[in-house]
Amino acid sequence: MVVNQEVVAQQINTAGLVLGAGLAVASMILVPALAMRLGLSASLTGALRIALMKASSRAAHGKR
Repeated sequence: MVVNQEVVAQQINTAGLVLGAGLAVASMILVPALAMRLGLSASLTGALRIALMKASSRAAHGKR
């Protein structure tokens, strides 16, 4: 029973890391590219990047 709990905990942690990595990539590459394409201001782009990086950190650490 303990082994199953460890496997589930590891799978949840892996899912959080994958989600966190995806959000980090989006904030570093996709958001600036889309913002430039749409003509958004630098301050709005920066705010979106900060929000995604915070979400990435929370996803990777399993916080809500």
